[in-house]
Amino acid sequence: MYKLRGHHLFCLVGFRGMGYSEEFAKNMKKIHHELRTDPKTEIQIIDGIDQICEKYPECKEYHCLDKNIFDRDHQVLEKLGFRVGQVLTWEEVESRIRKYVTPEDIDILCYTCTWRSHGLCKGGIQRILNGAGLWEIK
Repeated sequence: MYKLRGHHLFCLVGFRGMGYSEEFAKNMKKIHHELRTDPKTEIQIIDGIDQICEKYPECKEYHCLDKNIFDRDHQVLEKLGFRVGQVLTWEEVESRIRKYVTPEDIDILCYTCTWRSHGLCKGGIQRILNGAGLWEIK
């Protein structure tokens, strides 16, 4: 089971192998790969530092405890109808995305995210809406 915060559900959908550092990207790729290959993998929604934040590089300005990140977490969870503490499968996350999210929601929910301008999350959301699942990362 992975412990993940709200906005990282969208980050995983948009992930294409890039990250803040090699170690960060390697960790994200491991989590992403397991969710992609086994959508029944369980996750627990947590409030705060999760298994993705743990590998945030020390040489970068740490933003994982910033108020706007917590706000983004809560907005994403509200959009999906999830709550902190809930345990669910990745399959359920994709199902909720198909039901409640559009690619344009990224511009609203993640407007302060530096990765938003790359269009990765919008593309990932569209992929989920098309029933294709997570991107394959080589």
